[in-house]
Amino acid sequence: MIKTFTLAWLQVTLICLNTWQIANTHYIGALIVGFLISLIWTMNVGRVALSSWQTKLIYSFGAMCGTGTGLFLAQAIYN
Repeated sequence: MIKTFTLAWLQVTLICLNTWQIANTHYIGALIVGFLISLIWTMNVGRVALSSWQTKLIYSFGAMCGTGTGLFLAQAIYN
């Protein structure tokens, strides 16, 4: 379950960071982070799609935490 949480957290952290980069035209960072998002996604898709509700909730909680982390990182890096 820790791996499920961590992968969800990492993926959504990168998505939030990437959204910030795109909105603020940071091209190189957006391209690199976009690649990483896709790479992490390939590890997540099978793990959660056919999982139990408990796994889906843990994944969702990781994603929620990733949103906060991504916003924090974007502001820390670019402000």
